[in-house]
Amino acid sequence: MLETSTNQGLYDPSFEHDACGIGFVANIKGNKSHQHISDALTVLENMEHRGACGCENNTGDGAGIMLQMPHEFFFDECINLGIHLPSYGKYGVGFLFFSKEIRVREECRDIFNRASEKLGLEILGYRKVPVNRTDVGPTALSVEPCMEQVFIA
Repeated sequence: MLETSTNQGLYDPSFEHDACGIGFVANIKGNKSHQHISDALTVLENMEHRGACGCENNTGDGAGIMLQMPHEFFFDECINLGIHLPSYGKYGVGFLFFSKEIRVREECRDIFNRASEKLGLEILGYRKVPVNRTDVGPTALSVEPCMEQVFIA
């Protein structure tokens, strides 16, 4: 057992401190279930501190949940955008946070496209992520990025 009261190698116990909370809900066989999402949201809602907290009641840390690729959802959404997705497991989805300023956003998208091409990746298309700003505080709104998903084969 590692003795934590003294320095060992690069470890220094004086750097120890309380960490922010984390919750974990998973099915080890990879089975999808709405119950897992419901349980994960319950965990998230009951964690008092998950990271940064805002000065307003309606500005928080943006914590959320991760889940398996919702292929059926993406497939339907992409059909509406004129994007044809390959079968499950044959593409990836990236989440991009762009500037609200159109010129900067398009410059960043161009850089991303060129980098993808250099790596031999095929960009299938982009999807603007819908957001609900109903109860988002002014501090969060002032720095909210333009969020898009990119689909890559």
